[in-house]
Amino acid sequence: MTVKRPPSDRIRLVVSDIDGTLVPQDKRVTPDVLAAAAALRKAGIALCLVSSRGPVGMQPFLGPLGIDRPIAALNGGLICTPDGKIMSRHSLAPETTREAVEELLSRDVDPWLFIDYDWLVRDGDTAQVRHEATVVKTVPVVAPDLSHHYDGVGKIMGVSTDVAQLRTVERELSVQLAGRANVHRSSEWLVDVTHPLANKGHAAQELAALMGIEIHEVACIGDMNNDIPMLDVAGVAIAMGNAPAEVQKHAHFVTDANTHDGWARAMERFVLPRA
Repeated sequence: MTVKRPPSDRIRLVVSDIDGTLVPQDKRVTPDVLAAAAALRKAGIALCLVSSRGPVGMQPFLGPLGIDRPIAALNGGLICTPDGKIMSRHSLAPETTREAVEELLSRDVDPWLFIDYDWLVRDGDTAQVRHEATVVKTVPVVAPDLSHHYDGVGKIMGVSTDVAQLRTVERELSVQLAGRANVHRSSEWLVDVTHPLANKGHAAQELAALMGIEIHEVACIGDMNNDIPMLDVAGVAIAMGNAPAEVQKHAHFVTDANTHDGWARAMERFVLPRA
């Protein structure tokens, strides 16, 4: 479904994805992004982050960006204060977790579990786990038998280097778990399974409500399928230039790619004029 309403003419809050949006592949916050975040503060526009990452993996961005507002981790499954206090959580039913994990394993997709601040993996020495640990600066908990940890799961992440397979898994698992879970790719190599209310659209609405801001006064910006729910509810919806076409069609505006400071350009062109 494409965005049909016109963009709002007043913005009081920006809700932003991190990976692929705020930062490029090297995960570096550029000087232009820092300057744009400072300009938002000066204009009285709040900034909140929402991410597929766990809360620990989001922490390194809060200080440099001057963020003192709540954050939404695990695609909105966990709302936290900047100092880590959990404000709300949405966990998968244990039976849904079991079914999703078994389905991923049957398709040779490695399942990771996220429970509050813990990240559980079956093998801590795979290339994908080592890469993720470096990126999000988190040490995983190794649990060879995940079946002992199906209670309280905020997110299942399916990991594979087979991009075509993950597209199929995203499509078919979303049908299989319809009404019980959201299934969206958060990158070409990752597919997320979360509680039905743990989506970035619901997270954007929760964050806005916490600050007494109407959703039509919120700008949302993202780059992947899991960002579509927040683009669909935003007063101003912005897709990155590096976003797939299926994501861009849900946006009011498309900015430059993350390799060309697209986030900063979006704030300058589409958000700050609406302060």
